[in-house]
Amino acid sequence: MKGGYILLISLPRAQTITVGGLGSISFAAGGYAYVGSALGGLEARIRRHLRAAKKKHWHIDYLLERASVSRIIMAESGERLECRLAARLGGPLEAVPGFGSSDCRCPGHLFFAPSPAVLEAAVRRAFDGLGLDAVEPAVDVVDMGDNATIR
Repeated sequence: MKGGYILLISLPRAQTITVGGLGSISFAAGGYAYVGSALGGLEARIRRHLRAAKKKHWHIDYLLERASVSRIIMAESGERLECRLAARLGGPLEAVPGFGSSDCRCPGHLFFAPSPAVLEAAVRRAFDGLGLDAVEPAVDVVDMGDNATIR
């Protein structure tokens, strides 16, 4: 399946993290939404994000060393959805400048909200506003890696 996804991420305490070429970024404790597209396969991309042992390639890899994915919301599409979803999230939520958006003109693809309820509502509105049928797959996170089951 191809499409777009948003990882809902929890960072339990404020911290400064060095994020590849972006350098050091101060992250507040709270919830984050990371927007991505996977035209080569959603399941494989999500498994990679959940895997603990991986070579750092994307900005999100640095954050996920210190934070955890709490939920995944995705929609099937043959189009790259990440910039359109990011534009929808950019109204109600604060973007982390440059995070995840080095290959486009978006302000960022990572968004912060101090409240999980605010974060989730904004994510749902982003999918709904684009007329996308968002689903939240059941994910077996026992392994959090290549063996994770995504249904």
